[in-house]
Amino acid sequence: MRTVLLYSDRPETRDQMRFAIGTHPAPGLTLRFVDASSYRECLSIVDNYEVDLLILDGEAQPAGGIGVARQLRDERDDCPLICLVVARPADRWLAAYAEADATLVHPLDPVTTGQTIAALLQPADDPAPTH
Repeated sequence: MRTVLLYSDRPETRDQMRFAIGTHPAPGLTLRFVDASSYRECLSIVDNYEVDLLILDGEAQPAGGIGVARQLRDERDDCPLICLVVARPADRWLAAYAEADATLVHPLDPVTTGQTIAALLQPADDPAPTH
């Protein structure tokens, strides 16, 4: 089971992220979600728990996911994978600046979102099991 932290100050945005990803985005991949509604809570969870992936809302207030991503990349040698959710496709450059591993755009498409998260969490040399 892999742990995914969902960061947004809006509960409805965290729910949309969770719904778009699902708990089984690929065969053999099961996710557990942890929510963070504030900057401090997000950093505390990253500091104190094993987190495999951060999904950060670029529009979160007062600390947006882009700034959080950049800070974590700058300050941590063991930074988890990061996926930024931005409001507009044109904002992808901000995710690149923040050194995000992936970018998604609101509104989240469940197929694209699930595929993106599965690709991040399943390395190419460790393909999902086939049945």
